[in-house]
Amino acid sequence: MGNYDEDTAFLGQKGQFFMILFFLLNTIYISTGFHSLYIVFVGASPLHRCLVVAGNLSEVWMNASIPKETVNGNLQPSQCQRYSLETVRNLSAQGYSPQDVNLTDIKQEKCVDGWTYSTDIYHSTIVSEWDLVCDNEWKVPFASSTLYMGYLLGSLVSGQLSDRFGRKKVLFISLAAEALLILAQSFSNTWLIFCILYFFVGAFQISLYITAFVLGTEVLSKSLRVLFTTLGVFLHYCIGYMVLPWIAFAIRDWRCLLRVLSGLTLVYIPLWWLVPESPRWLLAQGRVMESEAIMKRAAKTNNVEAPDVIFKESEVKEETQSGNYSVLHILKSGNIRKTTLMCLMLWMAINMGYFGLSLNTSNLIGDPFLNCFLSALTEVPAYIVSTFLLKSCPRRPLLSAFLSIGGGFLLLIQMIPESLHTLALALEMAGKFGFTMSFTVVYIYTAELYPTVLRNLGMGICSSAARIGSITAPYVIFLGTFNKYLPYILMGSITIVLSLSNIFLPETFGKVLPETLDEMQKCKNFLKKETLSLEERQRKRKNSLHQVCEQHY
Repeated sequence: MGNYDEDTAFLGQKGQFFMILFFLLNTIYISTGFHSLYIVFVGASPLHRCLVVAGNLSEVWMNASIPKETVNGNLQPSQCQRYSLETVRNLSAQGYSPQDVNLTDIKQEKCVDGWTYSTDIYHSTIVSEWDLVCDNEWKVPFASSTLYMGYLLGSLVSGQLSDRFGRKKVLFISLAAEALLILAQSFSNTWLIFCILYFFVGAFQISLYITAFVLGTEVLSKSLRVLFTTLGVFLHYCIGYMVLPWIAFAIRDWRCLLRVLSGLTLVYIPLWWLVPESPRWLLAQGRVMESEAIMKRAAKTNNVEAPDVIFKESEVKEETQSGNYSVLHILKSGNIRKTTLMCLMLWMAINMGYFGLSLNTSNLIGDPFLNCFLSALTEVPAYIVSTFLLKSCPRRPLLSAFLSIGGGFLLLIQMIPESLHTLALALEMAGKFGFTMSFTVVYIYTAELYPTVLRNLGMGICSSAARIGSITAPYVIFLGTFNKYLPYILMGSITIVLSLSNIFLPETFGKVLPETLDEMQKCKNFLKKETLSLEERQRKRKNSLHQVCEQHY
């Protein structure tokens, strides 16, 4: 296909058509912000204790029926055990008071009559409705992980669907399906149905995210394309993320919350008539007249004159010749195999940390709605700072620094006294700041590491690894039920190790992107560079290194 940017240069770079489309596509990402993390509130676990059926028991005996236990150094009522109700009733009937007996000698039993839940913060959640506590507590992280399992499916099929049926159709079908599934989720009568629906919410949500991203890169002008794919997408996602806790604050019932979040999608209905199909995709399908019609409408909106023939027939028929590459090409080459392994670990760890900290906000001390808002707010400067640093800083030390910030602050949390809750919260938000910046850098860094013939394949493999990391994130947070510092120690330690091992990857800043497998092979990592430099000094510089990556891209 000919040079699309040259053929459409008559539209300019910042005409009204591009500005309107830039705004409309970014507003779609606001919905992904408040749809992606509502499980933080829907799946929150309110304070609870065993239900004690009053019968002839006094209020004093009812309160004394719950044993005390030490959790993270604090003495609190047990949430999963009670003293034998039969024994307690016998003691009460005999005229004893709790002060007259040694309660610890009484046999304990499980909450056979169910639980009673506090409604101070949440009026209703899936935890309180389906008793997802104690022996069933594992069902909460599993429910959270089903969204990310759906992400994995959606990542694999959305690209193929949009290539076959068009960007616009897949975009709006995904948007409508996501809204309908969230609405259906609000009517779930069992935990299993909730999880199944949540899986498909994830599949359509990531399909929406990817397809809108592709549509923006294909339709927007070159200057707005860069802004859209960096700050535009991420910052509007953050807006939705920041709006979510205030919606949840106003609506404390999980079913009503989901219905409101689903209903908000109705505002996107007019976008069907405002957002065009991708002209590039239409050209790839041979639908030249439809593509030119869109360009002529864009020219009219931008108040410019469109040429009679925009795309030449010879250009449309031209095909790009490229070889067929598969995972085997990654496995066969030692250097590419090592690079891929390192990238896989980085993507898994960063996604595990990012989503783990995002999901953990409801478990922090303090107002869960404010904590969630602060967690979202920290992402705004993180995206802005990392985007500007990427323009002028080497990737390898930048990623190592951000990983060290994310992991280092998490490891410091265990050293903070219990009384300094605000400081512990600040350290967690600083860790989230580091993980968010790492996420931005690793995406660009990975794309620069792979040669053109393997770039899409390599990014796809790493994206799949990222989904595995996000699937494990709820279970990492679940470890906090055993020790509240365990998730921080695990995420922090893994991240610090990877920040150090990052030196084994090649530097890509200011280098020409590799085009072939051979060119990628010639990119040397930090340790190899040092070894070769020593050999050159020993040989009195008789040999010189072949520099493959010399120019700025």
